[in-house]
Amino acid sequence: MSQLPNCPQCQGEFTYEDGPLLVCPTCGHEWSATDQAAAADDDVTRDANGNVLEDGDTVVVIKDLKFKGGVVKGGTKVKNIRIVGGDHDIDCKIDGIGAMALKSEFVKKA
Repeated sequence: MSQLPNCPQCQGEFTYEDGPLLVCPTCGHEWSATDQAAAADDDVTRDANGNVLEDGDTVVVIKDLKFKGGVVKGGTKVKNIRIVGGDHDIDCKIDGIGAMALKSEFVKKA
């Protein structure tokens, strides 16, 4: 007999299968096993093309990004990025501008 995962909502251990879904009788939560696998993959930071980004990578900004005090032009190469949590998930230093936080959706891996 295969071991089913605990409920992701209440951590209940008495889950059961109901067709393609997994169900928790304790809290009534229903979820798909494939959704759970995709949620585990959400911790990965990806660029605009879907490539996985890691600390130390070099990226290229894909469009002009306006900010208070200036603009980061599209095509600007950013070296040695650092992946952080949050809305702006890349910390970096841009030559001529300084320290900045970027969203991964506006860069591509170089």
